[in-house]
Amino acid sequence: MDQEYERRLLKQINHQNLPEGQLAKSGGATCSPLSVKSGDRFIPTRVGSNWCINFHYANENCQSPNQNHRSKDAGSDTGKDTVAYAALLRNELLGAGIESVPDLHTEDRRHTVFSQDTHSLFRVTRLCDLSVDGDSVTSVCWNERGSLVAVGTHKGYVQIWDAAGGRKLTSLEGHSARVGALAWNGEQLSSGSRDRVILQRDVRTPPSAERRLQGHRQEVCGLKWSPDHQHLASGGNDNKLLVWNSSSLLPMQQYSDHLAAVKAIAWSPHQHGLLVSGGGTADRCLRFWNTLTGQPLQSTDTGSQVCNLAWSKHANELVSTHGYSQNQILVWKYPSLNQVAKLTGHSYRVLYLAVSPDGEAIVTGAGDETLRFWNVFSKTRCTKESKSVLNLFTRIR
Repeated sequence: MDQEYERRLLKQINHQNLPEGQLAKSGGATCSPLSVKSGDRFIPTRVGSNWCINFHYANENCQSPNQNHRSKDAGSDTGKDTVAYAALLRNELLGAGIESVPDLHTEDRRHTVFSQDTHSLFRVTRLCDLSVDGDSVTSVCWNERGSLVAVGTHKGYVQIWDAAGGRKLTSLEGHSARVGALAWNGEQLSSGSRDRVILQRDVRTPPSAERRLQGHRQEVCGLKWSPDHQHLASGGNDNKLLVWNSSSLLPMQQYSDHLAAVKAIAWSPHQHGLLVSGGGTADRCLRFWNTLTGQPLQSTDTGSQVCNLAWSKHANELVSTHGYSQNQILVWKYPSLNQVAKLTGHSYRVLYLAVSPDGEAIVTGAGDETLRFWNVFSKTRCTKESKSVLNLFTRIR
């Protein structure tokens, strides 16, 4: 395949846009430019993928990865930890073999090349390979302690793995289609599927003990538990955002303002009851909700499909990742919704987002088959919450 033909093919794939509410079928639009015959906008195919890793650093005065790269590093220890974290993830996710952490003073941190000839700081192995069973991974989620990882599969199974021991503890049945969303709540695990059902199970009890939550009319593509462990938010391909409590089998709240699928959901760790959601290509909006009163708050049009959302642990800020048509990463101040940073670099939909344990860095994955690491949040403590009686989120003590 000559370069010009490949360029035109990638451009054509990158501009495909599915109508909201309709999933891509075999042979339709996919997230991976290298494998156009399978996958869809929620779960792209990983077969034959050739992932690479890039590193980026952002601050409030920087608007692009190139500008971020020219800024000075915050410190060699933090930077080296970031690269070590990247190497660990590359091994864990891609089975790339043992790799070492390069010297940050001599290596370009945006395009780091890992060497296997020098001393390795740690040993990592591939956790699992579902292809031997004719299955594939469609979702992953760590528990809060970081000791267990749940793996959702295309065939509808939910596997629980001991990451340190490298062994599968159990495989849970119950779904009749792929599991695209997972969320831990202590020892309980919620799973959302293309079969439109949410299953909630305690991993310490027999598999038969489960709660079935049925409220969505299409695929469940987003799940998040609130920080106080009392409420579960679910988003669906039916354009609905539902909020469930920990005991009822029916949703306590339903929000229908989005005009497209709701995959991106995040609860604020700073303001009790504050929930944000993002809509797909036909909606493109961030919408904020006061779940204490059931009332909508503000909203903003981001200009692109919203794929993921995450709040900063240290400040009243949040990050959003986007798909068609900008494929960008945005950092927002709340409640002003001023953009702190606009990060570009991915050439396809940024469908995956994870925050580092220290809350400072994020990793993004996209259909362009790259993992990119960004320093976007600082550890500066957020300003204290207003004690005004007009503040709907002030806790009653």
